[in-house]
This record gives sequence, C-alpha cells and structure tokens, in this order.
Amino acid sequence: MSGLVHIRLVIEAELDLLELLYVDPGEASQYGFFGYQNPGGLRRHFAEKGFISEDHGRLAVALGGADEAGEFIGEVSWHKAQTGPNSFSWNIGIGLLAKARGQGYGTQAQRLLAEYLFAHTQLNRVAAETDVGNLAEQRSLEKAGFTREGILRGSCFRAGKWRDMASYSIVRADVDLG
Repeated sequence: MSGLVHIRLVIEAELDLLELLYVDPGEASQYGFFGYQNPGGLRRHFAEKGFISEDHGRLAVALGGADEAGEFIGEVSWHKAQTGPNSFSWNIGIGLLAKARGQGYGTQAQRLLAEYLFAHTQLNRVAAETDVGNLAEQRSLEKAGFTREGILRGSCFRAGKWRDMASYSIVRADVDLG
C-alpha cells in the first residue's frame, strides 16, 4: 500500500472526476454502476446544498498528506438509516476511480470515515453492504475493522436483477478514538 490516504471536503474542481463514478461504467465498476441517472444531479446538489447535512454526506478520498488537498481518487458517503422506532445508524458507501482500486486505499478510507462519524456524531453503528460477488470490498471492510453480519437476500437491484448483499458493521466500542 503506497501513499497516504485522507478524507476531506469535495472541491468544485473535482466534480467532473466524481461524476465519472456515476456515469462511466468503467470507472464505477461492475458493482458500482446502477445505470445512467440524473445527469448533472451531483453538480446541482453541490451548488445548492453542498455535500454535508445532518442526515447524509459525501467526502473526497485523496492521496497525500492531510495538510494538503492531495489527488482526488474517489469518494466516501454516508446516510442515516433507521434501525428501530427511535434508533438510527450510518450506512456508508465508497467509490474509487479505477486507477486507485486494489491498493488498499478503500480500506484506509472506510476506516477513516467510520472514525470520523464516531468522532463527530452520536450514532453508535456504521453499516455497509456490498454485492456478495464483490470479494475485494468484503476483504476491505474486514481489514477496516468491520464485522460480517450476514446476507441480505435480494436486497439490491442492479443490472436488471435483484442481488444478494453481504452486510457488515462496526460499532463505536470497536474503534479507539484515543
């Protein structure tokens, strides 16, 4: 694993690269492309509201020291998911540009996002799901400290089929915020 990974706010100059993760099947990967949706939606959302709110957010994954902007290599995102009548957890996702995959950056970024969410919010649980065929992402989540919980049968529609998803989580007690 080379290069220091950090997460930070997305800047306007990176919107073209970010959009590739949603409109270019090669950059999105077979597990990340969900069809062509809402052209220009990311730009409009960035301009109107930015990418951070109480219920969801999106940060850049970048290479380089945390004190510099660094090279944009992808994104991490989260949204609030209801887990009980008055309980919520964070559900996270990641998308890396094709050139950045397979180098351990996703593992680092997902761990950093979990630590960030525990440090800056009161929720106790961060969850992630990935296609059962996405073995690289499953290994990445496990290396980042997430625990496999099971299979969510037929829970995600992609490429014309309902797909099973492997479910993972990490809870506040699993993370040393030192």
